[in-house]
Amino acid sequence: MKTPALFLLWLLVCIALTDAAYKKWIPNTNFENASNWNERRVPCSQDKVIFPSGQRVSIYVQSAHSLAEMNLPWDGEFILATGAGFSASSKEDPECDPGSEIHFRDPDQYQWFDPTLWYSSLSDNDKSLFSVDSERVPCQYDDVIFSPETSFKVNAMATEATINLKSISVLGKTFTTDEEFSYHLQSNTGKLQFPGSPRMHITNTPCGDQTGCECGNTAVLREICSALQRTEGICPNLPCPLPLLPAGRCCQICGAIINLEHMSTFNFEDYRTHLVQTYLNLEKYSRVKLAISKVQNQRTRLKKNDLTAEIQIMITDNLEESATGSDAIGLANDIINEINNNGISFGISKATVITSTSSQSAPNTAGIITGIVIGVLAIFLSILGGLYYLHRVGTLRLPSQIVLFRRNNFEVQTDTQPIGFTNPIFEGIAEDVPDVSGLYSGEEVLKEITPDKSSFQYSNPLYEASQCDD
Repeated sequence: MKTPALFLLWLLVCIALTDAAYKKWIPNTNFENASNWNERRVPCSQDKVIFPSGQRVSIYVQSAHSLAEMNLPWDGEFILATGAGFSASSKEDPECDPGSEIHFRDPDQYQWFDPTLWYSSLSDNDKSLFSVDSERVPCQYDDVIFSPETSFKVNAMATEATINLKSISVLGKTFTTDEEFSYHLQSNTGKLQFPGSPRMHITNTPCGDQTGCECGNTAVLREICSALQRTEGICPNLPCPLPLLPAGRCCQICGAIINLEHMSTFNFEDYRTHLVQTYLNLEKYSRVKLAISKVQNQRTRLKKNDLTAEIQIMITDNLEESATGSDAIGLANDIINEINNNGISFGISKATVITSTSSQSAPNTAGIITGIVIGVLAIFLSILGGLYYLHRVGTLRLPSQIVLFRRNNFEVQTDTQPIGFTNPIFEGIAEDVPDVSGLYSGEEVLKEITPDKSSFQYSNPLYEASQCDD
């Protein structure tokens, strides 16, 4: 069998030429594909083959076929492999007796934005990894592959947005520019494969950011979810009372979401590999699945709203009923603890986690938040202690108001305005802080972890608006 070997060789060459992820289209309109026929079998010699007259389709034929009768559409094509073709059957075939009328199914059902119709290179790496729905269809830095020696028809007209791709391969030919691919779209075969001339932009540009690149499908998430609903139905009911909705996901989950703020030293691929090797390979997390991606999140700030790129880790598990989400939260806690201790070494400056399980009745953040407060307070007091020591040895000169405070035997000065400053420890729990409970649908637990050795910014009362003595 030369065909599988040739395809495997071609695929390996394609992947070797690029570091980007690839998405491969799964359905085809091949004559020998049993799923393309209403009786779920390939036509045999006594069958009458019917192609609907209004059907516009390209069909790849891999071998020779003998048929009793065949009705062709008004507009279509057969792509014949070497030795392939059709002939009228001249005698009865006991293996195809009696024959029947067999119809070619409508290929217009296949939508570009249906995540179930794409195979991702991520599936080759580890079964415990998966993608959010927006990344299950081709992203802007992906290589798109339509397998050689296959025909297909894909509807990509569900959106007015432009589909950005790194490259696209059709019938063994790879297109890396808009000009090359536009010629193919204008051909008869291209019109049958991509009806309606969809708006596609071929960039030949890989992701050049080691911290990761956004998929770029946020604008078409509605189309993705609509296609997914037609294929898989409505979102299932979940056992957790307050489920979570990660960015890029169509349905809510029980489990955990971790959002990471990172520095320029963060390496997306290295950190994903670290999560797999350190945690997902453990037996206790054998039923846990994880998706990591760079996303844009609209977060409510104390001063303004802004869009910030961050790393999202979605964790879920396949435990039953009351235990649903518990293993996912266990993994999330392990990841957070590691970030709290060694986050700087990964290039992570901050981590926020929210969780939801079926057994969770109320948020529980006291332990972690208390640890954060104590840690921040210790650093703050250390800084003040250092400043006081520098003043005592004469290295640091304090402002006049502070010196006056010391010289008057610690008596409170009632004739001056109190010096105030923003306390980073208690700023986040002020009563007038805007409500951010709607940041994630069904948010139950919110924890913020700042790794050791990371820098903290606060207003220094020693140098605010006061003037130093001459």
